Amino acid sequence: MYGLQHVPEGRYLLRNAIVFKGDNCKSTDITFRIDGTLIASSDYRILGQSFNWLSFEGVTGVSIIGGALDAKGTALWACKLAGRTDCPNGGATSLSFTNSKNINFNGLMSLNSQMFHIARIKGVKVNAAGNSPNTDGIHVQLSRNVAIFNTSIKTGDNCVSIGPGRKDLWIEQITCGPGHDISCSGYSKWFEDWARPSNGFVQGVQFLDVVMINVQNPIVIDQNYCPHNINCPAQVSGVKVSDVICRNIQGLSATIVAINFDCSATNPCSGIRLENVSLTCRNQELQSHCANAIGKIVGTVQPNSCL
Repeated sequence: MYGLQHVPEGRYLLRNAIVFKGDNCKSTDITFRIDGTLIASSDYRILGQSFNWLSFEGVTGVSIIGGALDAKGTALWACKLAGRTDCPNGGATSLSFTNSKNINFNGLMSLNSQMFHIARIKGVKVNAAGNSPNTDGIHVQLSRNVAIFNTSIKTGDNCVSIGPGRKDLWIEQITCGPGHDISCSGYSKWFEDWARPSNGFVQGVQFLDVVMINVQNPIVIDQNYCPHNINCPAQVSGVKVSDVICRNIQGLSATIVAINFDCSATNPCSGIRLENVSLTCRNQELQSHCANAIGKIVGTVQPNSCL
């Protein structure tokens, strides 16, 4: 498979699950230009037992430009909502990439997926220079049920940036650094939030089983975020942060303040839970800092918690 693969205007039935494997593919620049719509069978049983409808495994340099994927998932949704016992277990993810690199999406629309849309990112490597700005490895927003597994991200900015309108995001076994780690929106070094009026919220976030290796600001909620203290807004953040759990966090901090909860004066952080945290620093005693944060500790927490 080489060069440009073109799907012209129109509607095309892709009845069965399709797998593209890169084992014997020598090209590192393949573009799928889709001007039409690819449609799955309206019989949900055909794809219902498949993990994916369209999947790419071990490919390099694949771009998908334009077009739409319509997985005809409404019948399966209705079957599940009705509580029927003959529904397929799960359903097919519309589009999946595993163990791939240099993947690009532009203008692709995913409709009526049986399960996840473009939701599984597994075994991906993302690389950019450590001093490269705005090179977020993976950005997720206006999405739900997204999963990122077994991925190495080396960039100059956020490894994973989480924008507004996201729900049910699972990130597991990623290697992050250099870069800024996992950032919840412009609300991270775990949470960064420009101080301004807002009706937004961040709720129900868990960081579990994390190993820090010489990390600056390992645990941070910063609702007064202002890079380099230049042109900082003279306002208070309206974002409500609640129910954040940090459990089984260990390793080395590169900064004296290892735990920093700098929350909004008008919307204090609530439900913060630190459980079994052990952070150390070579030849220095670490500190914690809390402002407008309400929560509790469970088990041993080092440095001593300010909650």
